[in-house]
Amino acid sequence: MTIALAPLGILYGAVARTRLRLYRSGFLKTENVGVPVISVGNITTGGTGKTPLVECVARAVALEGRRACVLTRGYGRADERRRVVVSDGERVLADAGESGDEPRLLAEQLLGVAAVVCDRDRVGAARWARETLGAEVFILDDGFQHMKIARDLDIVTLDATAPWGGGHMLPRGRLREPREGLRRADCIIITRSEQASDLKGLRAEVARLAGSRSLVIASRVRTRGLRLLGGAYEMIEGANAELESVAKGQSAAAFCGVGNPRAFFEQLRREGFDLRYTRAFPDHHDFRDSDLAAVVREAEQGGARILLTTAKDAVKLRGRSFPLPCYVVEIGLEFEDEEALLGLVREAIQYRER
Repeated sequence: MTIALAPLGILYGAVARTRLRLYRSGFLKTENVGVPVISVGNITTGGTGKTPLVECVARAVALEGRRACVLTRGYGRADERRRVVVSDGERVLADAGESGDEPRLLAEQLLGVAAVVCDRDRVGAARWARETLGAEVFILDDGFQHMKIARDLDIVTLDATAPWGGGHMLPRGRLREPREGLRRADCIIITRSEQASDLKGLRAEVARLAGSRSLVIASRVRTRGLRLLGGAYEMIEGANAELESVAKGQSAAAFCGVGNPRAFFEQLRREGFDLRYTRAFPDHHDFRDSDLAAVVREAEQGGARILLTTAKDAVKLRGRSFPLPCYVVEIGLEFEDEEALLGLVREAIQYRER
């Protein structure tokens, strides 16, 4: 099947290259929305750790005293033709069905920090958010291939566990554009570097592809703590102590519907969890009662006493009950050179004032 898809991959690559050339030549227009735009994207499909980075960038913008707004398409939402204000920065205004799982998660994480708006037309959404929400800086979620909106900083995430998506273009592989597209990036964040088989070699390959103008920074996933599913979003006091206690004291089962489930399971094992059972669902999966019943049944058969899932999945599990305690694993990113990344963000924000 993979070989049979090769011609489609070649066609996809040709279309991607042609589209980029049309934007470079000016035949397709890139539009300026009048305020700084920071894009966070990738060159492959699937989970690359992009959402935690969007959160980090939004917080960095807010610390500079600017009103931030995340613009996202909102994959998997009920009606992708509608503009959905997931959060105005102070209130969460849409559920996961209306917005998609990742925008809803960002809205919860960024309350008091940034607004979140879903729209296919991100240029139109940006202009609306400037007028209505007073947005002063936009963070473009999944924006590397979205060439229609001009940006002041292009950040690309590259998953160290599967950096090149199998080495082939969609649909044969998971590359959304040729690897040489990294030359457009101002900064490349290698995510999950703690799971890399050859971080030094990957860094050298990225540097070769991206060129000298791109800053390359490695990052690792860290677990911030646990919370019980259905509990308040804010981390509970003593969460890290609880994490250690649970990890060392009880057997666990983990399930998720994310782009890179293997990385999530490996992270848990590295944290010390005794995983007796794992179950991966498709990315953005809408869990049915029968799915969850099967997870519980097989987890109990494997001897698990607790369930673990991701924060992204948890936004779709509100109101569900489990016979086993179900914990949400809250994660964050640690950077080898956080100040360099923050410096790029500050520079992008200040550029238009010079």
